[in-house]
Amino acid sequence: MASSVSSSLLILVLFSFTSSLLLCNAYLPLRHHPNRGVASHNYRDALTKSILFFEGQRSGKLPPNQRMTWRRDSGLSDGSAMHVDLVGGYYDAGDNVKFGFPMAFTTTMLSWSVIEFGGLMKGELGNAREAIRWATDYLLKATAQPDTIYVQVGDANKDHACWERPEDMDTPRSVLKIDRNTPGSEVAAETAAALAAASLVFRRIDPTYSKLLVRRAVRVFEFADKYRGTYSNALKSFVCPFYCSYSGYQDELLWGAAWLHKATKNPTYLNYIQVNGQTLGADESDNTFGWDNKHVGARILVSKTFLVQKVQSLHDYKGHADNYICSLIPGSSQAQYTPGGLLFKMDDSNMQYVTSTSFLLVTYAKYLTSARKVVNCGGAIVTPKRLRTIAKKQVDYLLGDNPLKMSYMVGYGTRYPQRIHHRGSSLPSIAAHPAKIQCSSGFSIMKSSSPNPNILVGAVIGGPDQHDRFPDQRSDYYQSEPATYINAPLVGALAYLAHSFGQL
Repeated sequence: MASSVSSSLLILVLFSFTSSLLLCNAYLPLRHHPNRGVASHNYRDALTKSILFFEGQRSGKLPPNQRMTWRRDSGLSDGSAMHVDLVGGYYDAGDNVKFGFPMAFTTTMLSWSVIEFGGLMKGELGNAREAIRWATDYLLKATAQPDTIYVQVGDANKDHACWERPEDMDTPRSVLKIDRNTPGSEVAAETAAALAAASLVFRRIDPTYSKLLVRRAVRVFEFADKYRGTYSNALKSFVCPFYCSYSGYQDELLWGAAWLHKATKNPTYLNYIQVNGQTLGADESDNTFGWDNKHVGARILVSKTFLVQKVQSLHDYKGHADNYICSLIPGSSQAQYTPGGLLFKMDDSNMQYVTSTSFLLVTYAKYLTSARKVVNCGGAIVTPKRLRTIAKKQVDYLLGDNPLKMSYMVGYGTRYPQRIHHRGSSLPSIAAHPAKIQCSSGFSIMKSSSPNPNILVGAVIGGPDQHDRFPDQRSDYYQSEPATYINAPLVGALAYLAHSFGQL
């Protein structure tokens, strides 16, 4: 029986793959724009797709305007295990678990992308806001009770033992929470950062919603700071090794305070940064920015308060930010690049650091330009233009300027990964195969070499190894799995590049 199910699934996969390609091209026409310079890529098309990706990661009741039409409703009883409503939000990557820590970071970075570059996005701004609101509506549910945050829905170990569509999920939808007795300062402070950053996105277009977000951010940050502890201790068996907090919670407290200062203009948060910055690691030399470690992001964000708002007491943050920038300059002792020129931080999902770094480069270049400043790296002057050039090279590599001539964004360009590590994308859609696909039946597809039938348009995957190699194997989650936090900072970088080449 299992073999007949497997063979029928494989036939459906191939049929659906052809159909999805046609659909993908039908609703995402490539537009050509006059460029002010010579553009290596259609950054506007990549921007459109990088935002569309989030629709493929949605959990909950999908809206009538859902564009990723092979997805259907899922997780409609999420939260019921604790008698709360936790329907909605995003699946983080290629599985069917809702992890609050990376979801909050995704929200912060999507919001920061819009705060800095939303004015350049034109027609995509509305879609970017929708992507943010899908997350913040969920985070408001997760933080509805004082001094409590629901930080995960789903049992990751049991979920990973199945290869099934989110629409078919039958693994336990366990609910995890942090509270006064089970603190989790890193996930709480990141959630506060996300709510505060998003409040700025909606301040003008929906002031009532914006005020709700910022009030909740204030309350959640107070909880994070007052009841200190890492959620990786209290919830270790559930959150590790998936989203363990290896860097501790100090970076999130600094990051959260920076966002609350930006959102509220309350001097209390400026004072918090001034008093606690050093003990929270403001000057540490950790130069990796991602869902776990926020120090670098906090340094860049706080440096703006000095560079643009001229708050002299934060002068040191320009130096801290510069140190990070100097660590990226090709040729420096800290900079690691592949032979093909890709920034390389680690084997597991390296592209997340490429996108976060590219965003920080174009953002810091914006701040430096505004303040008419440069970076001094041991006597070598690094201009904002140089930072933008480095960022562009990274984005161009991602989009296809690499030894394999492969785009690492699904659906962009003529050659991109066909077998990404993603359950919903790899299995036939509900429309193609209405009958339930059982927990273990899907593994025949996961292990096969057939292309994914449903194109997860815009998904950026983990990417090549340190030698620019990419096997395009579905089982290789290090290199072939997409994630929301890979895409979120790329949205801002692509908006900048599309505008700078006259495509927007």
